[in-house]
Amino acid sequence: MPWQQKIPYLMNQPIGVSFVDGTGASGVLCGISGGKLLVMEYLYQAQFALKQYDVFTVQDIHGYPRCPEQRFWG
Repeated sequence: MPWQQKIPYLMNQPIGVSFVDGTGASGVLCGISGGKLLVMEYLYQAQFALKQYDVFTVQDIHGYPRCPEQRFWG
């Protein structure tokens, strides 16, 4: 499925983005507007930034998988 069709299903969810140059980013998908993919990314401490990526630089987006069954140690 083309990544553009995944957007409604991944809104406000954690995603990984792969770019055509081979790099990637991760964050929460906030939407798409004006030819930009909007992703809220963690910076450090309690700081976040809304990053905007040109849609022509995006190769694909993927939702995060679920965590494995929780196990408690100790």
